[in-house]
Amino acid sequence: MMAATDNTSDKELKEIHFDILKWKSSLRFIEGEIHFINQLLNSYVFEPTTPNLFERLQEFKQQIEEIEKEIQHINQGIRTHESELGGMLECDTISCDNFYYKNHILVRRTFDDFYKNFSRLKSEVFLYAGGVLKKNKKQS
Repeated sequence: MMAATDNTSDKELKEIHFDILKWKSSLRFIEGEIHFINQLLNSYVFEPTTPNLFERLQEFKQQIEEIEKEIQHINQGIRTHESELGGMLECDTISCDNFYYKNHILVRRTFDDFYKNFSRLKSEVFLYAGGVLKKNKKQS
């Protein structure tokens, strides 16, 4: 591996690499959360007399499908970005470095927006589900 140039410090490269590792880890965790949410939405734990229950669950399922597609897109973007890090080591001009930094910022914004949207959807699902779960009957 080549040493980083004067323009790109080892610290900056490590920070970028650390960001990438955090994103990948977060996406794996989110995939687990999505699996749980799908199981919840497809279960029979909801009060069947709830108005518009089927429609609301279908709406959540559709939104989860969109999130799953977005995860694939973001994962691909992160893999591409990660593979381009080697090019950053080859940079010998500030404009070359800036290209990689701008790309990193773009990937970060994409991930942050996705994370915010997923967190909002997850909260909506849990708030809704918590209000329409079947109540256990107490046994005497």
